Amino acid sequence: MATKKGNGMTTFHFFRAELRESFQDAGTVLIFIVAALLYPMVYSVGYVNETIRNVPIALVDLDHTSMSRQFGRMLDATEQVSIACHPGSIKEAEQLFYQQKIHGVILIPASFEKQVLSGNSSRVTVYCDAGRFLVYKQVFTAATYVTGMVNAGVEVRSSLVQGKNWNAAVTQVEKMNPQVFDVYNPSSGYATFIVPGILIIIIQQSLLVGIGLLYGKHNEQKYRPDLVPANTWTQGIRVLLGKSMAYTTLYLVTTLVTLVLFYHWLRFPDLSGIFAVYPLLVMYLFTISFMGLAVCSWFTKRVQALMFLVFLSPVVYFLTGVPWPLELLPHGVRWLGYLFPTTPMLPAFIKLRIMGGGWESMRFETMVLCLQMTGYFILALVSYKVVSLKQGRKEMVSEPAQIGS
Repeated sequence: MATKKGNGMTTFHFFRAELRESFQDAGTVLIFIVAALLYPMVYSVGYVNETIRNVPIALVDLDHTSMSRQFGRMLDATEQVSIACHPGSIKEAEQLFYQQKIHGVILIPASFEKQVLSGNSSRVTVYCDAGRFLVYKQVFTAATYVTGMVNAGVEVRSSLVQGKNWNAAVTQVEKMNPQVFDVYNPSSGYATFIVPGILIIIIQQSLLVGIGLLYGKHNEQKYRPDLVPANTWTQGIRVLLGKSMAYTTLYLVTTLVTLVLFYHWLRFPDLSGIFAVYPLLVMYLFTISFMGLAVCSWFTKRVQALMFLVFLSPVVYFLTGVPWPLELLPHGVRWLGYLFPTTPMLPAFIKLRIMGGGWESMRFETMVLCLQMTGYFILALVSYKVVSLKQGRKEMVSEPAQIGS
């Protein structure tokens, strides 16, 4: 009987057997090694230039005065935008916008200088595509910055005309001079915001898919040497520890590339170093392994693992709080996210590595990870017990038939 082979085997035997099985199966090699290394790179390469600069825009100047020309020169000097053309009307600029030759339009109205110098307000109108929020941010930021500078210049000039000296005029304009320091995301880039979270999600999903492929293959072949009906509780603990240690060892190696070399190549903030993260990563990998062993034992075919876990990926992505803040999610949906290890792991990883906080700052997240790891281990052990007894009953039925034949 195939099931008797696993009786009496130690945790190390299961660890070594699972490592061997992982390297002998083409599907798991593709997921555990190739996908775990290449997918983060392919996904993140597009974010290498994470800050958009010199967005082409059109400046429609209907005033044609020295102040409007100065406004245009200051706008073109910003790093956010670049004036690509000067259409004569808003209609011409609209056509260029729809042809994707420009990504924004700034309109300076007629009598702009006259209104400003007379002390009245004059509006500068900004048109940009709010559906492309990175482009929108750059165009709007440049327009706001230049408008503020022009307003400040007008106020300083008015104060000088009134007889005030330069220092008094500048002080009157800058009554509050804020100093802004961009912490945790110095470049204010989208890649620094989203890619570290994506790396953590990829680790979970690829590991779950790989475990599902292995179990699906065994169930298709009806060969499970690790199933031992006798004394299944003790044997089950050995099996689960051995297999989870194999998966964790594999991913501790692959994460050296994704979370060390690749992480530093993209120049993401790193205030703690990978070695401070490794104890947290080990907890995370064991939790995922136990989750995979609990769920994937029931997959009878490899394709079921792929379909289920790939379908689960966008759900996990949404529940982690990467695309949408967790605080804005409904309470029921928010608590549903704590079924997945990514939900506590992602904020813990950010607090430790990007924000430079210690283990005290992520006490809640580590407690949730420990509870998840314990819960999924018990669930995996129960699944192993049930599947082992089920396999044992099938063999008891099939053996008399073989003897009679």
